[in-house]
Amino acid sequence: MYAVIVTGGKQYRVEKGDVIYVEKLAAEAGANVEFAQVLAVGEDGNVKFGAPTVEGAVVKGTVDKQGKGKKIQILRYRPKKGSMRKVGHRQPFTKVTITDIVG
Repeated sequence: MYAVIVTGGKQYRVEKGDVIYVEKLAAEAGANVEFAQVLAVGEDGNVKFGAPTVEGAVVKGTVDKQGKGKKIQILRYRPKKGSMRKVGHRQPFTKVTITDIVG
């Protein structure tokens, strides 16, 4: 059984046991989370699509850890002005293991 969920403005296709990295959630490590915005649920060629979400469908998971992604370098350069600015950014994420799909 699989489901398509929405979290952090992105869509993820998940199955039971999958590990996904999503935008940071307000939950401690070890906490249980539920994703109620389920766009589709499918199993063995039988797929239910929502309009916009599937009624009564919930995807449950546990938070494994909170963290930050790899650092990316941003360089702002202005030619012929002698000006350059270098900035780094690390995007926060939440690692979630999918435990159950209901619906």
